[in-house]
Amino acid sequence: MKRIFVVSLGLLLTGACRFQAYHPQPIAPAQTAERIEARSLQDSGLKRFIEKSLNGSVEWPPRIWNLRLLTLAALYFSPAIQTARAQAAAAQAGVVTAGMKPNPTLDFSPGVPNPYLITADFLFPVITHGKRRIQIKEAKDLSVAARLNLAQTAWTVRNGVRSALINELAAEHSLAVLHTRLAMREKRLTRLEGKLAAGEIARPVVATSRLNLINVQLAEQTAQGRVFQARAALAAAIGVPTAGLTGCHFGWKGFDQLPSVASLSPVRIKRAAVLNRLDVRMALAEYRASEKALQLEIARQYPDFAIGPGYQYEEGNSYFAPSFGLQLPIFNKNQGPIAQAAALRKEAAANLVATQARVIAQSEQALAAYRAAYAQMKASQEALVNLREVQVPLARKSVAVGEADWLTLNAVELERSAASSVWLSEVFQAQSALGQLETAVERPLDKEDSAPLVVTTETGVAGGHAVAVNTVSSNKKGGRP
Repeated sequence: MKRIFVVSLGLLLTGACRFQAYHPQPIAPAQTAERIEARSLQDSGLKRFIEKSLNGSVEWPPRIWNLRLLTLAALYFSPAIQTARAQAAAAQAGVVTAGMKPNPTLDFSPGVPNPYLITADFLFPVITHGKRRIQIKEAKDLSVAARLNLAQTAWTVRNGVRSALINELAAEHSLAVLHTRLAMREKRLTRLEGKLAAGEIARPVVATSRLNLINVQLAEQTAQGRVFQARAALAAAIGVPTAGLTGCHFGWKGFDQLPSVASLSPVRIKRAAVLNRLDVRMALAEYRASEKALQLEIARQYPDFAIGPGYQYEEGNSYFAPSFGLQLPIFNKNQGPIAQAAALRKEAAANLVATQARVIAQSEQALAAYRAAYAQMKASQEALVNLREVQVPLARKSVAVGEADWLTLNAVELERSAASSVWLSEVFQAQSALGQLETAVERPLDKEDSAPLVVTTETGVAGGHAVAVNTVSSNKKGGRP
């Protein structure tokens, strides 16, 4: 009897040495708000994160923040990424939970009258029909789905940054074009006022020119407001306050060099969407997990049991005998949970098919929209080239030989400025359509941004599981299986 107590006490003390202590982490909303307001693209932690992500040192601060650098900044600051990363970590912890071995139990019953009757049973649970193995597989499938959700979130963040950067650059380019047009309108009005003073033209001509100048001035003010709005939207997409972008310059090398329609065949786009879309792969992982869940509920028809040594002390006599415990499947054989798991598997299968159908439809619609936008961009480009390379040189030549005056040349240059505005608008429309197409396949289609982005499941720069955001395969790195 004493030996049993010693062994039991030893086991309890051994386990107590491994117990974890609770460490509170209170959150003060005022402090978190202050930290958010203090965020900036000059952050030293962001510099280390970008260097780690790009596998090398970078110019700091960058002279031009392009899409890739801004995307990395968003991945560093985005609260959505932090949430998805925590969900992925929780799913990975679920794998550990599923793999835990059940603890033995000690049943101790002092008899009446004490101490003349004492019973002690030390029982080891035995899990039957591979339930623990199935639980581990189910947890791993759910962990894969959570990591894919992290990659999906990262892609959503990247897409938001891309869209906001396009709007920012479009607003800045539009403002620059309006500055040029305003200068030309001012010069034209000055010339016309001179002609009016000389009695060469009628007053309504000058009034019309002055009205056109006022319209351009109003358009310039509106464009300035769009720049401020676009800058605020870009800051929100990155996860910093607008003040955090102070002193930063943004650019997009070759923004007007879009992939040709011929290079984006429908078959290639559709296949890339079906194979690469993270939500398809996530739906597949969830279906596999639902299959394991059904398999587990079917295995639970068969009860587990517990077995171990038993001891009984009765009026000075000690008795040792094995103990055995079993739950009898008499009133139910787990029919309800099996039916629920089967229904959930059907739901997961239907969700997978629905996701694939949605992906195919989105890819087809996005490709059609890009083709239309690309055609409009090319048409506006041809008109601009004609004005710039044909009409303007002809007007300058006519002025040089005395066949036309400066006002004629100014009118042609104003037409070129208007055509330039139309072309820029069509370029950015095509870029937006390309972004929707990239969203449909969840892969960059621009060579400048083709390198994969990798997001770890742990907070910080290094460690944990890594998920590739824009490649077909996901990988793991770090020290843990």
